[in-house]
Amino acid sequence: MLELKNVSFSVTEGDETINILKNINLTINDQCMVVFTGPNGGGKTTLAKVIMGLVQPTGGQILYNSTDITHMDITARAKLGISYGFQQPPRFKGITVRKLLTLASGQATLPQDQCCQYLTRVGLCSKDYLDREVDISLSGGEVKRIEIATILARGDGLMIFDEPEAGIDLWSFARLTETFQQIHTSHSATMIIISHQERIISLADQVVVLRGGEIGHSGTAEEMLPKILQDTLTGCPVMNRGEAV
Repeated sequence: MLELKNVSFSVTEGDETINILKNINLTINDQCMVVFTGPNGGGKTTLAKVIMGLVQPTGGQILYNSTDITHMDITARAKLGISYGFQQPPRFKGITVRKLLTLASGQATLPQDQCCQYLTRVGLCSKDYLDREVDISLSGGEVKRIEIATILARGDGLMIFDEPEAGIDLWSFARLTETFQQIHTSHSATMIIISHQERIISLADQVVVLRGGEIGHSGTAEEMLPKILQDTLTGCPVMNRGEAV
């Protein structure tokens, strides 16, 4: 279980304090799929980074399986079984896809059939990619799918994905959606996914709409999709001064 208690994050620019996250209270049960959505600048990625330990909250508390991880760094959280997929994944010149998957799995050697399984789940053919380096020769969408495959190889209890659909073609997106659904129905992990895609949102147990650094709405996909559509059609309410940008 992941528990966020009055989690806040602010930055100071000159004499002004900008509140990016404002007293977020949220509980995510084990093996649930939760989607963070909402307008740009609402605080979605910042909240995900706070959970992963990429940035430290300026207030509040974070508990993971009853362990206080508020001030743990990213390495300590990774050891507890939390993983993170970046919106723009890094590249690793000199490291092949096979090596990256092996490192992610924690095994000395990862059998080729297992490598193939991870790549197939994200819509990639292993014979075309296993021996390629994760460098600039790969497109952004290819690197994104390889990163997601490494998260699957880690097999963590909490997987965080920041807009996994970004830069991915429609066919691969359909395959990726199937993968998320398979993880969810197998109850093998808790997933937090930042997404604006209705197809991903519709799979969620809980949809959290973040706006201006606060939780605007939260509920099931069935409850939230009409609200999201209405917000889209009518336009977002004007944000107050000092809200997330």
